[in-house]
Amino acid sequence: MSLCIVTAAGLIKLAASTFTLGWTHSIEKTRWEEDWRVTEQGLLLEEARIEHMGAGMEPGDGARFDGRWWRWTPKVPALPEVLLRRSDAIPQGWSLCANGQCQRIGTPQDGGDIMVMKPCP
Repeated sequence: MSLCIVTAAGLIKLAASTFTLGWTHSIEKTRWEEDWRVTEQGLLLEEARIEHMGAGMEPGDGARFDGRWWRWTPKVPALPEVLLRRSDAIPQGWSLCANGQCQRIGTPQDGGDIMVMKPCP
């Protein structure tokens, strides 16, 4: 399986079965990261973590603090697609890390305000 990211500027296809999506919260200015797996059923969120709690940054059920991160396993089914909406409050967009390499997505240079992540063949 691969990950496809559809943007106004075109299609990005990554040969990756797992990836980490990370960003800085626009109000709390703290890091949020999520680990995802690409499956035939869709994108499966395996772990979420935040560095600090705050407005809109509450850890999920069963969260544990490891000394740096609040970590938890979200209880959501695999999603057929995930929409990411660009915000001027976060001009640096998201970091997407897969296969040991990270790249920025969702920056103003990507064009458009919405990106769609989904599994692709």
